[in-house]
Amino acid sequence: MPSKILLHALAAAACLLPALTPLRAQEVLDTDPNTLAPSKDPKRKPNGLAQTPPMGWNSWNKFACNVNEKVIRDTADAIASNGMKDAGYEYVVIDDCWHGARNADGFITEDRTRFPSGIKALADYVHSKGLKFGIYSDAGTKTCGGRPGSQGHEYQDALQYARWGVDYLKYDWCSTGVRNAEEAYALMADALKASGRPILFSLCEWGNSKPWLWASNIGNMWRTTGDITDKWQGKYNYSWGVASIVDMNEPLWPYAGPGHWNDPDMLEVGNGGLSDVEYRAHFSLWAMMAAPLIAGNDVANMNEATRDILLNKEVIAVDQDRLGKQGHRVARNGDQEIWSKPMADGGRALLFWNRGEAPARIEAKWEQLGLPGRLALRVRDLWAHKDLGRKKTGFAADVAPHGVVMVRLQP
Repeated sequence: MPSKILLHALAAAACLLPALTPLRAQEVLDTDPNTLAPSKDPKRKPNGLAQTPPMGWNSWNKFACNVNEKVIRDTADAIASNGMKDAGYEYVVIDDCWHGARNADGFITEDRTRFPSGIKALADYVHSKGLKFGIYSDAGTKTCGGRPGSQGHEYQDALQYARWGVDYLKYDWCSTGVRNAEEAYALMADALKASGRPILFSLCEWGNSKPWLWASNIGNMWRTTGDITDKWQGKYNYSWGVASIVDMNEPLWPYAGPGHWNDPDMLEVGNGGLSDVEYRAHFSLWAMMAAPLIAGNDVANMNEATRDILLNKEVIAVDQDRLGKQGHRVARNGDQEIWSKPMADGGRALLFWNRGEAPARIEAKWEQLGLPGRLALRVRDLWAHKDLGRKKTGFAADVAPHGVVMVRLQP
């Protein structure tokens, strides 16, 4: 295949460290992305939003259907004052269960028991904090929580969101019957554009119809997997642990870029199911994958360890790099993995991941990153916030079980 991406992958795999297993080309990419149309409609244009992966907070992972006006206001207050806003978190998103009934004209209303001041007043409050406001709906007749979906009301709902001041729409895929996903999401994308307000569009059909093949001119991000759960790995009903989510999202790296991102779901950092070592790995891997960083914890009441993870500006800078390249594995040996992500300034983000149960020493040679073997590179540890000096041929580090070491390489 004459793809530059594929040739780069082959070059990186050709010079791997002997102790590590090179990735075969078909393990990295099964289809040449240069042959894939961004949409079946060649006239469709992107909305111009999300030139870097979106950052913010969503209510579902912590509060699920137990969401209300106080939770959203307290969260907006916290994000505005605890350093998250300054670190780049800007969207405050209500997930499912905010809906009331439709009125006599078919327009959606809010649940006034949960949101007594109304969604418009709540959006205004979030905006007053210098943040942006997001909301949730579904492409089916009902949401996953049993509230009214948007099917048959797409233009009405988009207009209502614009009137309320919505800046972000997460659009789910329950109760959709035999709908075609591209048709359903393209229809809502058109409705959002017609509303007259720029609204970031987050597609959430769990990767079932491979949206990375058709959605880059329809939405700004698309879920690539089922729901995440606050566990290390494995499948739990319709949800997956962090490591399992990574394995599903990582191979899709060629399809991400400015304005259209692979979404491995929201962050579980701080929800209590994993250790701080595992949460650092979770956050680091999302940053390497140029994933949206959508916090899913109780940010108004988080502890210092969680705050330090979510506010690591050096790791966030890797995620938010303007080049917009998704990082990926370049080598693995059993439970040991090496990941690389090219950066706009010509440097690289390098990550060692130890998936095993015992400490491991992992080493990368510059050749396996496609760099000259004797090049002297400055190395900075992004979790220790420490410069490690110049390394001439490679870099090695001891990595804790389920942990990562993440560095930035500069000439």
